[in-house]
Amino acid sequence: MAANSSSTGNKSSSSTGGKQSGPSAEQVVATFQRMRQEQRNMASKAAELEMDINEHSLVIETLKEVDPSRKCFRLVGGVLVERTVKEVLPALENNKEQISKVIETINTQMQSKGRELTEYRERYNIRLVGEGEGEAQGQSATNSRDSEGGGSKSGAGVLVS
Repeated sequence: MAANSSSTGNKSSSSTGGKQSGPSAEQVVATFQRMRQEQRNMASKAAELEMDINEHSLVIETLKEVDPSRKCFRLVGGVLVERTVKEVLPALENNKEQISKVIETINTQMQSKGRELTEYRERYNIRLVGEGEGEAQGQSATNSRDSEGGGSKSGAGVLVS
């Protein structure tokens, strides 16, 4: 009960204090972690679709070498259907093209998410664990940069693991 009243007291004092009216450090970290996870999910999905394209390419190359009237089985929505190579090959090529377009879209989204993450890191002075080790030696350069960009941000850095 006391923890709840102290945290609400901190929020009201920070908003009336005039130092920062933005989100708390915990909210900044949570938002940053969520954004990073979204970017990781996009990368994972793109890698999965790349593997699908490779599988499609392998099957297409194999089917091009066989007789077009030969029986071919294809899994459609969990149901194995019998077709001919001549019927399946154009569908596979079309699927491969569609997957390529989806990958391009995901890559574009990942790039914009990366820019958004970079802007968010700069806005809230977020440093990742291990990133600050090289900066410890160049501390004076960091301090001069912070003072030029507004000294109020220099003490408001957030360290994210």
